[in-house]
Amino acid sequence: MQPQFATSSRTPDTSPAAAIDAIIRSRMSVRAFRPAPVPRSLVSDILDVARAAPSTFNTQPWRVYVLAGAARAALSQKILAAHEANTHPQFAPFPTPQPTDCIARQNEFGGLLYKALGIDRADSMGRGRQTARNYMFFGAPIGLIFTINGTLTKHSWLDYGLFLQNVMLAAHTRGLATCPQVSFVRYQSVIAQHLRLSPSDAVVCGMSLGYADESAAVNSLSMPREAVDGFAVWEGFEE
Repeated sequence: MQPQFATSSRTPDTSPAAAIDAIIRSRMSVRAFRPAPVPRSLVSDILDVARAAPSTFNTQPWRVYVLAGAARAALSQKILAAHEANTHPQFAPFPTPQPTDCIARQNEFGGLLYKALGIDRADSMGRGRQTARNYMFFGAPIGLIFTINGTLTKHSWLDYGLFLQNVMLAAHTRGLATCPQVSFVRYQSVIAQHLRLSPSDAVVCGMSLGYADESAAVNSLSMPREAVDGFAVWEGFEE
C-alpha cells in the first residue's frame, strides 16, 4: 500500500515535517496481503533503518527472525495445529480489571473490525477463523517474529516499541504494509522450539509484512484516535 498524501489546489507543503506527518498518519495495520514476494534486500533495508531507534544506554534489545517461503509456512502450520488443539493457556495482554477507558476503545475496535470483515460479533466460529488468519500472517509473504531477553525490564520493552514503530514506518515509505500481532505470544513455546530460541528469549510479537490487498474491505478500515486534549495535560502555558 503506497503512502497516501492529501492533494489540493494550494502549493503542496514539501517540508520535512509535512512529509513525516503524512507517513505517520497514513500508516495502518493491514490484515489482507497479496502473495507478491518481497526481496530480502528490501527487508534488510527496512531493518537497517529501524535499528537507528534509541534504546536505554544503547542496549538495542531487539532480535528479529525473518521468515519467507517454506520457513514461514512451516511455522504457521505448527502454530495453527496448536491453535486448533486449543491446549495452550489463553494470553491476556491487559490486566484484570482493565482500565475503563481502554475497555471502551477495545470494544470499539472489535466492533469496527468485525463489521469491516462482515463477521457478526456473536459468530464465534467466524471470529475463530479470523484469529487463525493471524498465524498465517494474513497471507503476507514475509513473517517477522520479534524476541527480547525476557529478563529485561519494562524500560527495554519501551525501547523495543520504538524499534517496532521504525520497522512499520520504514516499510510504509517503501510501499509495503505491516500488521503487528501480539497474538503470537500465546504460542511462545511452539515458536521457541521451532526457531530454537534460548530459554531466556521471550516473544514480543509477530508482524506481517508485504503488499496490501487494496481490494479487501478490511484494509479500508480507519481506527479513531483520541483527540490531543483527551490525553494531554497542559501546565505552565499562557493562554
